[in-house]
Amino acid sequence: MDKRPYHHGDLRAALLARAGETLREGGVGALSLRELARDVGVSPGAPRRHFASKQVLLDALALDGFERLIDSLVAARGGEARPFAERLDAMARAYVGFSLSDPALLSLMFSAKHSPEASDGLRDAARRWAEQGLALIRDGQSRGEVREGPPDRVALTVLAPLHGYIGLAAGGAPLPQTPDRGLDDVIASVVRACAPK
Repeated sequence: MDKRPYHHGDLRAALLARAGETLREGGVGALSLRELARDVGVSPGAPRRHFASKQVLLDALALDGFERLIDSLVAARGGEARPFAERLDAMARAYVGFSLSDPALLSLMFSAKHSPEASDGLRDAARRWAEQGLALIRDGQSRGEVREGPPDRVALTVLAPLHGYIGLAAGGAPLPQTPDRGLDDVIASVVRACAPK
């Protein structure tokens, strides 16, 4: 066995990076703290300094995913001066792009946040993720650009089609042969569903 010396300035980051690769390559079942230690060249017990169990590692991966997704959505939303439809378009594209770049991580994020073992940090990150869309809906409503109604119910008409599109695209379903593979049509439909009656 190749025992490389430990050279990581940040073992936690190295373990998370390798865990993310393993998740993409083989799913949750392929993750093992012992294998991660071998892959990054540290002793078998070294990962336990940062992750007491595989579940703690999964929680950390999901939390990191939510943090990166939130950053992406905040950047896409941009300034409040832009019309609702433009901000929704930008956020939807950021969300779909993130999701399709790493569907295994997205699946882990949404399953981990519902786990009874989920950390408070993960639950908070999931809440902040949801708040990004709700804030956009509420702002659109206050400006008369979005139909009235409970923001969570209006937001569902945004998320459901996007998740459907993500599921089809990630699953290899035949999508339109356009540069955006039909995403323009999905977003246009979502914008129409949000429009005031």
